[in-house]
Amino acid sequence: MGRPGWGSPLVVNLAAHRTGSGDPLVLVPGLGGSARSWETVVPGLAAAREVIAVDLPGFAGATPALPDPGFGSLTDTLAAWLREQGLADAPLVGTSLGARMVLELSRRGLGRDNVALDPGGFWTDREAAVFSASLRASIALLRRIRPALPAVLGNPVGRTALLAQFSARPWALDGAVVARELTGYAQSPSFDAVLADLAHGPRQQGAPAGSLPGRLTIGWGRHDRVTLARQAARAQQAFPEAELHWFAGSGHFPMWDAPAETVDVVLAGTARR
Repeated sequence: MGRPGWGSPLVVNLAAHRTGSGDPLVLVPGLGGSARSWETVVPGLAAAREVIAVDLPGFAGATPALPDPGFGSLTDTLAAWLREQGLADAPLVGTSLGARMVLELSRRGLGRDNVALDPGGFWTDREAAVFSASLRASIALLRRIRPALPAVLGNPVGRTALLAQFSARPWALDGAVVARELTGYAQSPSFDAVLADLAHGPRQQGAPAGSLPGRLTIGWGRHDRVTLARQAARAQQAFPEAELHWFAGSGHFPMWDAPAETVDVVLAGTARR
């Protein structure tokens, strides 16, 4: 499903949320997320940049689903939207699925100085199977208990039980923030189809030295239990010009576990030189 380069991408009017002023910075959420996935870091980023946080089709935000949702169709759609909006050379920042999309767009020559936080696509077949099975189980649980999510996530014990796969310090997270995020996952119409495509589709291609549009920073949480930390070496091998930044105290989402550090890494990695 949704393989890159299959036909012409749909020109979709992605919902985008803008704030701040300065050079534009485009934020791409992860699987099932939305522009609100970045709410812990947007104030820090918007103090220096015009932040443009997009809602990908078929996830928690306001953009309707694609007819054939998958990694390729989502990436093609975002690429077409960036060109249509005059943002093809704006720095791109992505998390998880969005990070892999940023790597693919970098490989195609889009963006400028781009940042990818804990990207997927560098797993072995066994790791992909575990990734798929664990997320399928997690989303099934979230859908069953969705009405109770605010209450469950409103206390440290509940957060620890539900978020150990995603965060190195789940008990310390803001309950309202993670409740909104997980509710969005449970309500995303394209979550299952895109998850299956990620798990069973081709792995992420790399980019030879000298082919990227600018600098590339790959950030990785030392305690990532979704895209395992050992996959970072494969990502760096595929993108040999990338600078690898380790988030020492973070799980899969450094925006949750290390928001101030995330702001610093993004602003440094996308600063004009």
